Amino acid sequence: MPGPLAGLKVLDFSTLLPGPFATMMLADLGAEVLRVESPSRPDMVRLMPPLASDGNSAAHGYLNRSKRSIAIDLKSPDGVEIVKRLVKDYDIVVEQFRPGVMDRLGVGYEALKAVNPGLIYCSITGYGQDGPYKDRAGHDMNYLAIAGVLGYNGRRETGPAPISVQVADVAGGSCHGVIGILAAVIHRSASGEGQHIDISMTDAAFSLHALTAPGALMGGDQPDLETTQLNGGSFYDCYRTADGRHFSVGGLEPQFFMQFCAAIGRPELAPQGLDMRPESVAVLKQAIQAEMAKKTYAEWSAIFAALDSCTEPVLSFAEAVEHPHVQARELVIEVEQLDGGRQRQLASPIKFSKTPPVYRHSGVSLGQHTRDVLREAGYSDDEISARRSANVIF
Repeated sequence: MPGPLAGLKVLDFSTLLPGPFATMMLADLGAEVLRVESPSRPDMVRLMPPLASDGNSAAHGYLNRSKRSIAIDLKSPDGVEIVKRLVKDYDIVVEQFRPGVMDRLGVGYEALKAVNPGLIYCSITGYGQDGPYKDRAGHDMNYLAIAGVLGYNGRRETGPAPISVQVADVAGGSCHGVIGILAAVIHRSASGEGQHIDISMTDAAFSLHALTAPGALMGGDQPDLETTQLNGGSFYDCYRTADGRHFSVGGLEPQFFMQFCAAIGRPELAPQGLDMRPESVAVLKQAIQAEMAKKTYAEWSAIFAALDSCTEPVLSFAEAVEHPHVQARELVIEVEQLDGGRQRQLASPIKFSKTPPVYRHSGVSLGQHTRDVLREAGYSDDEISARRSANVIF
């Protein structure tokens, strides 16, 4: 059964993580995604080890599953004409260059809108299409730093710390990009109008201060390292076991914390869970740590598995893959490679009762579908060969 976005066609000019993750989400949901790639400026994700049996990197195979690839020299006028010819039949463009680059190449929003007025054109950048930082380089950690997220992520003793997953790139750029695209699709279905969507990863990261911003903006309740209920400023934290493993203790509600305190043999600690004074929190956390250090990971696992106390073991990625929840929810799948092999990948986390996600194949080689795509666009074999000889396509 086709996915819920079957019929939508996407031209994807993006590389690295934010754009490809967004268009992978669209492809998983049934959209037809065509990557427009540069033959001379390879996507760094293609080069990341390890490699799968088809010669592509595992990361590339995942981020670009179900997508086709066409390799075009966009610095060639003939290459630009190919894009304009293709875009007549596409609904969505996703690009991730710095502001102005697509315009200079001749494939910016206004140029492609002139060819396809209903086009939805999504630009994902670090700092957006305007503002003083629009031309500035950056990566995930930089966006989180500017957005104020890193300012209270970490420990007082050691300072701000990197976050292990790419929050600004994915929760910021990818997910907000998909939300914007689908909202624009609904708008177009009612009005016939396309539009340009400006996604800034810094802006999106700034919007994630969901629980801290209200108090801070009212004045006075400014978040800092280990000062909030959720960033180490309360008992809500991770604690080390006797054998050096850790458990996450998250029972903020009294009924859950009471169970936890009883389980560690210190029921008298439960009333202290509501005391947010720094000196009181420090004493409570020291008491919890002292008790947790008396038993091994396996011993605590057996104890907390039987309780509903919001206490869970801190797993490695390998352990998470084998966890009963991940297994039952089928969050790891096998996707076919075009060479006949199969690659284990993360599944789409979105569950549909009628239109499940579609996994056609893992990411393909650079320009693997160039000839097929141009034939579908009406180019003859002679026209394709001529452009190949002129290094317009690859």
